[in-house]
Amino acid sequence: MRFILFTGKGGVGKTTVAAATAINSAEKGHKTLLISTDPAHSLSDAFNQKLAPEPELIKENLWCMEFDVYYSMKKYWSNMRELIYSVFRFKGVKNVIAEELSVLPGMEEGAAFLWLEKFYQEKQFDVIVIDSAPTGETLTLLSLPQAIKSWFTKAFPGQKFAIKTVGKIVRKTTGVPLDKGYDEMQTLFDKLEVIQKVFLDPKMTSIRIVCNPERMVIQEAKRAFSYLQLYGYNVDALIINRIYPSEGQIFFKDYLRNQRLYIQEIEEDFQPVPIFKAFHQGVEVFGIDRISQIKNELYNNEDASQVFYKDEALKIKEIKDGYAVKLKIPFIKEYEFSLKKFGDELVIDINNQRKSLFLPNFANYMKLSHYEYSEPWLIIELVKE
Repeated sequence: MRFILFTGKGGVGKTTVAAATAINSAEKGHKTLLISTDPAHSLSDAFNQKLAPEPELIKENLWCMEFDVYYSMKKYWSNMRELIYSVFRFKGVKNVIAEELSVLPGMEEGAAFLWLEKFYQEKQFDVIVIDSAPTGETLTLLSLPQAIKSWFTKAFPGQKFAIKTVGKIVRKTTGVPLDKGYDEMQTLFDKLEVIQKVFLDPKMTSIRIVCNPERMVIQEAKRAFSYLQLYGYNVDALIINRIYPSEGQIFFKDYLRNQRLYIQEIEEDFQPVPIFKAFHQGVEVFGIDRISQIKNELYNNEDASQVFYKDEALKIKEIKDGYAVKLKIPFIKEYEFSLKKFGDELVIDINNQRKSLFLPNFANYMKLSHYEYSEPWLIIELVKE
């Protein structure tokens, strides 16, 4: 089974590229599901038809679904949502406001993850192509399991047994279903962790970054690539979309010159990651026929569901009196990150992103001796106390 997730700056054409990839996969004989986690519902526009919040067959071997947060909340988060809703009502918040507030930040991404876990367990599809929201939301999605557990622990502090015991009393006296909500959250944590492990397996999951040959978009793509490497996700391809053809475009002379330079920069900076290109079609791309033209340009006759590239982002080797840990994080500067060690945990902060890296048990008995950055490797030396 394969998961292929597309990310990139908003407006670069992720939906079109994801749809083209899904059509390619379906035509190669793979049972393919195309799912959008973007609340903008761009898939319906791309295929020029209304899509349901459950998988719907639209072409041989190709199913599509458009994520609906309220539908998913009822399907997966009923007790948890009722818990939060009841807390707000108990505090005197009006019905309508409590209804809206019960969809807390992170629940939308969490429900999307649960759909993916469901499809993974059922094995109904061979390939799942994910049209994700822009880069920031994608990173939120991928880091959700730790974030949502942290939120719940802070919101409802205490030991599991105490919460379950007191929760029954709370439910009977106040109507707040604390015990049921807590049990549901424990189940959800387990499911979120399962799908996160799947996403971290480069044989099963590929992240593909979509960009345009423009300066701001390229910078965003580089940041996304750095953060994805930091979190351990495999980026197996980069897509340059909406390339303007150079013939007969006198009005765009300067733009086309810069475009050539930007494409060259992308090819140099992202190597050896494979790069696929699609030209601007001159018209809006919607409907299966026009999306198929993009599909042909991008992949020709190749199977888009294959793993195009696999990288080793973490290396540990023995040195005198200890170990050297090498973490591959391209496109950052030495002043942009900080690093701390707590027991067997390394905490790396890069701008507004934090990564906790858990080392083998031997790290408990070692201290952080030295670290440095040599593009693209962050090198950390641990020596015996």
